Amino acid sequence: MIDLGAIDVLVLGAGNAGLSAALVARQHGKRVVVLEAAPKHMRGGNSRHTRNCRCMHAEPTAILTESYPEDEYFADLMRVTGGETNEELARLVIRQSVHCPEFMGRYGVRFQPSLSGTLQLSRTNAFYLGGGKALVNEFSAAAERAGIAIVYDAVVDGIVLDGDCFKSVAATIAGVPASVSAKVLVAASGGFEANFGWLEEAWGPIAGNFLCRGTPYNTGKVLKSLLACGVQRIGDPTQCHAVAIDARAPKFDGGIVTRLDCVSLGIVVNKHAHRFYDEGEDFWPKRYAIWGRLVAQQPDQIGYSVIDAKAIGAFMPSVFPAFRADTIGELATQVGLPADALAATVSAFNDAVRPGRFDHTILDDCGTEGLAPNKTHWARRIDTPPFFAYPLRPGITFTYLGVGVDATARILMADGLPSQNMFAAGEIMAGNVLGKGYLAGTGMTIGSVFGRLAGEGAGRHGRH
Repeated sequence: MIDLGAIDVLVLGAGNAGLSAALVARQHGKRVVVLEAAPKHMRGGNSRHTRNCRCMHAEPTAILTESYPEDEYFADLMRVTGGETNEELARLVIRQSVHCPEFMGRYGVRFQPSLSGTLQLSRTNAFYLGGGKALVNEFSAAAERAGIAIVYDAVVDGIVLDGDCFKSVAATIAGVPASVSAKVLVAASGGFEANFGWLEEAWGPIAGNFLCRGTPYNTGKVLKSLLACGVQRIGDPTQCHAVAIDARAPKFDGGIVTRLDCVSLGIVVNKHAHRFYDEGEDFWPKRYAIWGRLVAQQPDQIGYSVIDAKAIGAFMPSVFPAFRADTIGELATQVGLPADALAATVSAFNDAVRPGRFDHTILDDCGTEGLAPNKTHWARRIDTPPFFAYPLRPGITFTYLGVGVDATARILMADGLPSQNMFAAGEIMAGNVLGKGYLAGTGMTIGSVFGRLAGEGAGRHGRH
């Protein structure tokens, strides 16, 4: 058995949320140990695949333009979640998001100038220089300098409680069994998106066609153990941050480069070459995360984004090249779609397009009439060769089933009362704020805010 010595604060997970909690708890003089399921070169959970966090601000900053007030942020969140959120916790995240760049910068994270163009994020999202992997590296280095022990290849197999009080975890560290005790637990170990057995329990056999675009180490063991111990369960196991990614992506760990951002610039069809949703419903950062679920509801969980030459250069392409052809019929043959059906769908779409002034930076007046469904914005005829297609699969980033928490990040028990010494941060509790849908950058913001709250609570634990 491995002995890690006396531990004040045990953190499960070495991503943005876990390391934020560890760093804050360490500031209170606590001995902090972090258990990370991944090997060192794969550390950081889904944080290493991220690029930004969404931040409220009252005026322009060095990295954000104009302003992004609380009420607009909350309205955006309400729109994507359909109101399925805990307003108290959601507004807490929003108000505290203003401090995210300063907190991250304190530990070496640098930011790049705000983005311009079709993503419409220059006001709302602060982008990390070097992406999420750079953030994880800086946080990890800061933790090591502070004397925080990060133990890699440490898989938590179970959690031991005495009533509502955490006692220890059973773990396997580098293949060796270990029992690790601590005065306080911070659970920041992500959801269960890499556990396809659990996904199939929730979704049925169609989950076999899903892809996990994030880390393969988020298997939900900590979440399942906590729920079995009587912790409050929140969220729907079928709700998740799921985007449409290139169907040629790997089963795990494809990351953000597999996401397809051309959906709003063309049409999307299923295996029968039929359209099934409004591709121009809203700005892409507010709608991209619904497309994984939409594709999941189609036959064989497959879709195809079809564009023409006019769209090239207006979106970030996938890491995989598009299928390309000089005619719609040839394109259909390449991707295995019925050629006559695709030609008919494109023709009907083209006939329904109404004249307008195309501008992908605003909700423009280019729409269709007489289709089911219509395309609300950015509708242009698909008539300029060459034509391109990308195959789509549902790519799950993280799941929303999680543990209930209060405004201090304390884990709630099934009776609604807080645990004596357990806190949670990040994806394992994000379902408190994200009942469904997703708003670009919100996951990292939730992790940062609740990571700091959990670290503060863990650091103050035991004081009178």
